Amino acid sequence: MAKKPFGGYQIKPDEKFAAIVGNKAVTPSEMTKKIWQYIKKHKLAKK
Repeated sequence: MAKKPFGGYQIKPDEKFAAIVGNKAVTPSEMTKKIWQYIKKHKLAKK
């Protein structure tokens, strides 16, 4: 049986954060990916 990442830990976003990562509970790694997608899409990062 494969080990679940982060021990199966998931984060359930509140209403404001759900606008960025969605309404479903996500793992920390999925959350990080979605945050970076949002940052790149809205050009919030500076080089």
